[in-house]
Amino acid sequence: MSQVPIIAIVDDDESVRLATESLMRSFGFRTNIFASAESFLNSSTLPDTDCLITDVQMPNMGGLELHEVLRARGAALPVIFMTAFPEEQVRRRAQEVRAVGFLAKPFDGDAIMSLVFEALKNPSQAP
Repeated sequence: MSQVPIIAIVDDDESVRLATESLMRSFGFRTNIFASAESFLNSSTLPDTDCLITDVQMPNMGGLELHEVLRARGAALPVIFMTAFPEEQVRRRAQEVRAVGFLAKPFDGDAIMSLVFEALKNPSQAP
């Protein structure tokens, strides 16, 4: 992990991206934001990322598919999933891939920060 943790935020909803980025920065974290899973995968910042916060449902590639691609590439990042549609089936799938957390939008700032701190404390537990 870098000296100042880098949190990647992937969400196609600009307002969620910016609000989450602002919250992370208020706690002193560095952030990289992306409007799509593909843009994150193609970024040069991926190797420096300490924690990934991603939306489950996005055009083309959702957060769970993004996680699968990362695992296939050997990138073991702690992941926090968020969604506006917290279906039980999706929650179970997130648990199966050992996500750090699964949040329903809108989520409480304290809830996501608790998950981020947990992810950064135990990065070796990332799937």
